[in-house]
Amino acid sequence: MSYWDHRKPVRRTRAVDVHDIARAAVVLLDEGGLRALTARAVAGRLGVAPASLYSRVESVDDLFDLALDEALGSDAMLNEAIAEASLLAMMQAYFRHLVHNRWACQVLGMRAPRGPNYLRLSERMVILLDQAGAMEPLGAAYALSNFTIGSATTAPMAESERTAPVDPEIAPAYARLHAESDIDTEAVFTAGLSALLEHVSRGDVTPSRTSLERVNR
Repeated sequence: MSYWDHRKPVRRTRAVDVHDIARAAVVLLDEGGLRALTARAVAGRLGVAPASLYSRVESVDDLFDLALDEALGSDAMLNEAIAEASLLAMMQAYFRHLVHNRWACQVLGMRAPRGPNYLRLSERMVILLDQAGAMEPLGAAYALSNFTIGSATTAPMAESERTAPVDPEIAPAYARLHAESDIDTEAVFTAGLSALLEHVSRGDVTPSRTSLERVNR
């Protein structure tokens, strides 16, 4: 269950503002990653008792939900891209957002994003995919989202991947190509994204259960 399914009503005039909670959670995640986010840490940053925090949230999972949506909503460049009629530009901006907020990829692996800002992103994706000719816009949206999240998750490791030695006796072709390459993670992402969008425009990306059933017949 996400925060958005059980939002607590404000019962006190001096109750902690949920937006302040969300912003404090983002700061803690930016500074220390997932382990840094606790109810006590958020309460301390806001200068309130943990009990006051629990008048608005039920658990640390709620804090993850709030932080995820707050970070997305405060990304001006991403929100500008969402307003445009370009899937490519929107997914590139989403990729940059996730690379910048490395903890967000981890949270997305644990929590289904259902906050208002993520819903606006999802809504825009399925509308643009429908306009692009996707046979199953939701399935295509999942494919694009998963590719973007996976690419952003591995992007920070690119520098260590460049310097990690490759044994040429085990993988001679890979070793040769690895030595010659100068990987640009965003360029690799954009190339893969463009290929996916090309398939979407032809109606090829339909990874839902019904499409898999058609393939297996």
